[in-house]
Amino acid sequence: MELLNSIKEKARELNRRIVLPEGAEERTLRAADKILDEGIARITLLGNPSEIGKSAKSLNLKNIDKATILDPLTHANKGLYAELLYKLRKHKELSREEAFKLVEDPLYLATLLIKNGDADGEVAGAVNATGDVLRPAFQVVKTLPGVNIVSGAFIMIMRDETYGENGVFMFADCAVNPAPVADELAEIAVSTARSTKAILGFEPRIAMLSFSTKGSAKHLLCDKVAEATRIVKENHPELIVDGELQADTAIVEKVAKSKAPGSVITGNANILIFPDLDAGNIAYKLVQRLARAQAVGPVLQGMAAPVNDLSRGCSVEDIVNLVAITANQTAQNNK
Repeated sequence: MELLNSIKEKARELNRRIVLPEGAEERTLRAADKILDEGIARITLLGNPSEIGKSAKSLNLKNIDKATILDPLTHANKGLYAELLYKLRKHKELSREEAFKLVEDPLYLATLLIKNGDADGEVAGAVNATGDVLRPAFQVVKTLPGVNIVSGAFIMIMRDETYGENGVFMFADCAVNPAPVADELAEIAVSTARSTKAILGFEPRIAMLSFSTKGSAKHLLCDKVAEATRIVKENHPELIVDGELQADTAIVEKVAKSKAPGSVITGNANILIFPDLDAGNIAYKLVQRLARAQAVGPVLQGMAAPVNDLSRGCSVEDIVNLVAITANQTAQNNK
């Protein structure tokens, strides 16, 4: 698709270093081979070099020798990263001995490469659970300054280009926070706006969704969304945002004119912020299946450096796409 091709092209220009800690996994290897062949990013694979080499040969992969391959058990900088981890976590009573053991875990080593400036981002999750991927990221990479909540957004690429930004939306939060309160919801909106600019390159138009439009229903859940909208407007007056809005008011111009005639969104939202994880997760999966949209992500937002988690059912192309997106996110964090 044109959008994904443009994301890959920007990734080529950035030439970032992305670490793949599941280095010996077949889909990861195939994706790394394609990424290196197409010049989308520089790749660091974590795993046993002999095992990776044998797998690459059996899969007839031609580009794996262009990757940096680190064995978590024996690489030369093991002591350096263990000491870094110890310094970061000693206030949590982590001992040096425990740090030396943890750096043998590829998921910890990946985050330490980022923290030490030896990689720009990470993609994992093809064989590891989300919690296992994110735990080291939260402990080592941590969040951006001023960011208190991490969220997950999906890039939704529609077949019908009538809606959103020529058929493209960002949906959030669809992956992380079950029940965000108003200030957390506001922060999710701001993070999604930043991701939209960095990855998709278009101006965010944010709809804060509810079952009410501008007070048409009275409930604490609607009040939460209205308050989140107020917080975003107050702290980020440069953003185009409105709420609370029902979904049709957010994306259909005719409905917006009727239900919210003064809205700055005018039925043309390209970012949909859902009031909770129930709504967000259900919505993206329904749109993916019923509208046959392509759902790319989740893209993890709010980290000091991009760390993205794959579905364990991911395809090779999913990994390639998420590596390209991760590279694009680094441009946002480096601003």
